[in-house]
Amino acid sequence: MTETGHSHGIGDATPRNRLVIAFAITSSVFIIEVVGAIITGSLALLVDAAHMLTDVVGLAMAVTAAHLMNRPPTPKYTFGLQRTEVLGALAQAALLLGVGIFALVEGVRRLFEPPEIASGSLLFFGIVGLVANIASMLVLFSGRGRNLNMRAAFLEVVNDALGSVGVIASAILIAVFGWYQADAVAGVLIALLIIPRTLILLRASGRVLLESTPAGLDLEDVRRHILALPHVVAVHDLHATQVSTDLPTLTAHVVVDDTVTMEASAALLASLQQCVSEHFAVSIEHSTFQIEPESHPGEHDTHA
Repeated sequence: MTETGHSHGIGDATPRNRLVIAFAITSSVFIIEVVGAIITGSLALLVDAAHMLTDVVGLAMAVTAAHLMNRPPTPKYTFGLQRTEVLGALAQAALLLGVGIFALVEGVRRLFEPPEIASGSLLFFGIVGLVANIASMLVLFSGRGRNLNMRAAFLEVVNDALGSVGVIASAILIAVFGWYQADAVAGVLIALLIIPRTLILLRASGRVLLESTPAGLDLEDVRRHILALPHVVAVHDLHATQVSTDLPTLTAHVVVDDTVTMEASAALLASLQQCVSEHFAVSIEHSTFQIEPESHPGEHDTHA
């Protein structure tokens, strides 16, 4: 059995200093918004603060994952700690779901029983939140496409900025029209921004934890390409999964005719590795192939 040799650490691809700065800004605004929610009694501000708490946790996880994912493999953790990213996403999704459900229930209740809210204070805290979120967006903007950690962190901040816009809008509506239900409406709208992201995070983390085939990779297409290589007569035990969202892996037993020499076997292995790393939409940089002669008393007649 032979496998490609690759480094699995990706921490160098994550600009951790940018994440730390965004984490510091978001944490500060979270504290300010909690104080503001207590002072004003605003649901929109409270929900936005709770939303921002999930982002504080998310950014903390991103910083932690960027550090842990760069650790080298060990005999105990043979792929390193790559899956830290997935566990963090799952925990964040659970927190987001709780916040979203609370906001929907409380928002509907407040539509019928709207409390009086100090619109001036609400507007002040909304503006503070928006300015801080824009600052975080600028810090993360250039690195947002580097990897999943950076993309998720940038989206966290963008959603926070939208939440701050909702808070500001509700403050203006209350000040101009005295429509206190605007706060509840803003809270519900922020919740509707949170819940879809929760479902996306749950689905993405669940796919990795259940070791599903990476999205965009057609295993039957992979099988056809392997079978088209010279001397290959069968493929069995073909599996593809993900250690983390950016580390897909593939394993297969490749049966060859009995005329294949040691040199030809080495050339075939190189062709197999090149095929799965370059030909498909999902590049498999970590592949393991077991090459078996056709006369080998193996399992290829009974396994997919």
